[in-house]
Amino acid sequence: MTTDRPLLLLDVDGPLNPFRSRLAGLRGYTSHRMRPAVWMSYRSPDSRSARRGLKVRLHPSHGARLLDLPFDLAWATTWMNEANTMVAPHIGLPGDLPFIEWPELFARDPDGLSWKTRPLLAWAAGRPFAWVDDMINARDRAWVAAHHPAPALLLRIHPRHGLRDRDFTALGSWADGISTGGR
Repeated sequence: MTTDRPLLLLDVDGPLNPFRSRLAGLRGYTSHRMRPAVWMSYRSPDSRSARRGLKVRLHPSHGARLLDLPFDLAWATTWMNEANTMVAPHIGLPGDLPFIEWPELFARDPDGLSWKTRPLLAWAAGRPFAWVDDMINARDRAWVAAHHPAPALLLRIHPRHGLRDRDFTALGSWADGISTGGR
């Protein structure tokens, strides 16, 4: 990772995998069956759903579009390193992106923050970052604004839509704005 570019912290389910979309196939997404460890941990190994795997919809152009943005990419997902082996090849991302290793998945936060917010800020270590996730809320935005010393963009992505053109535009504009001194 270089240190002169902001981080782009990527969630898989919601932003890259619009799991609530009924029309993802019509918008260029392709379906894949995968068995990420965290998803499998909630299923009996002999169950039908475990045998079939999780249906994951990914857009093959998203990797190139993400790589074109002026960010250092990292995974901020329950998939952790499995995003490198299961997701990255389908969208054209390198298979060695850094990832956040969560201390505890789905931990209840006493202030109503996303369970990812505090560990994500610790991992960012004061660097500017954009975080794309379907679980971001207003409390997360306020807490990050009060506790993070660098610019941060928390971009909530609806799990019915996934990343859209306007999201790529917003990310690029935000990164350009902080590189010219805007916050």
